Amino acid sequence: MERKTKINAETGKQELVITREFDLPLDLLFRAYIDPEIIEQWMGTKVLKFDCKKHGSYQLETTDPKGNKHGFNGVIHEFVPEKKISRTFEMENTPFGIQLEIYEFEPLTDETSKLTMHVIYESVEQRDQVLKLPFAQGINMAHNRIEEVVRQLK
Repeated sequence: MERKTKINAETGKQELVITREFDLPLDLLFRAYIDPEIIEQWMGTKVLKFDCKKHGSYQLETTDPKGNKHGFNGVIHEFVPEKKISRTFEMENTPFGIQLEIYEFEPLTDETSKLTMHVIYESVEQRDQVLKLPFAQGINMAHNRIEEVVRQLK
């Protein structure tokens, strides 16, 4: 399967730039990142809290096949509808620290849009640890899932 999601990881930097063009209009792509019901569908997580506004926060929880619960949370620092979300992201009870995520949304045509994610880690080592995981495959699958779920809303 082709990976439509592109990841740029420059050597020696503590950041990633992730881009993806979606066969979705901008409003629906943006909604996939702020609507708790849609987030639960494409991420396969439970949304415990999602206060999508400047100074808002979110809390998600997923359960692995063994029944163990894993939490994710963060604070929203910037929220510009259909343009930009800047937030922190933390996976609870892991060695990975807090990361800063900047999501920029842009229309390409009436029916297509682009997401650029700028993810900044606490260190180069932390970023490199994430890249050793099946990260690229996972984010591509998640983005594919967004298209599947959101197409059903049209």
